[in-house]
Amino acid sequence: MTVRPIRNMVNHETNELFFENLEIPTENMIGQEGQGFKYILDGLNAERTLIAAECIGDGYWFVDRVSKYVGERVVFGRPIGQNQGVQFPIAESYIEVEAANLMRWQACTLFDAHQPCGAEANMAKYLAAKASWEAANACIQFHGGFGFAHEYDVERKFRETRLYQVAPISTNLILSYIAEHILGMPRSF
Repeated sequence: MTVRPIRNMVNHETNELFFENLEIPTENMIGQEGQGFKYILDGLNAERTLIAAECIGDGYWFVDRVSKYVGERVVFGRPIGQNQGVQFPIAESYIEVEAANLMRWQACTLFDAHQPCGAEANMAKYLAAKASWEAANACIQFHGGFGFAHEYDVERKFRETRLYQVAPISTNLILSYIAEHILGMPRSF
């Protein structure tokens, strides 16, 4: 086995693994022969739901962080959080995180009941990644220049949450899945 580290801009260690001449005995087979792809797809539903949960946690983190900050940051004699132009994007982010959380629980419920949940897992990941990204944008916007300072920890989380727009499955692939498998449109690729 060869391990090759991939340097990246987020706080995750990432590696490429290469296996050569690996033989697995038949008695080590998991599940039924010929069902491997189905097992992988089922595992990907769990992964998407797990990533959705991570994004939801990030979204709540951003909303909590920015809500506290705008209540304490005083400009022209009043907290900036007193302005609707500040309140509304933060409130909208909270609503979107809550909605993503509901879809995540729906996907979890179906997965735990061994029911088909591809659409729900995909939608949960999509909604959660989008909600987290919008919450991150509101958080960094209202922190202003402090949003880029290490001491506030916003810039690190901002970079990390951007990852989930493209990985482990991109939002475009999710949209293709929903268009084809749920809305009955022709395959786009």
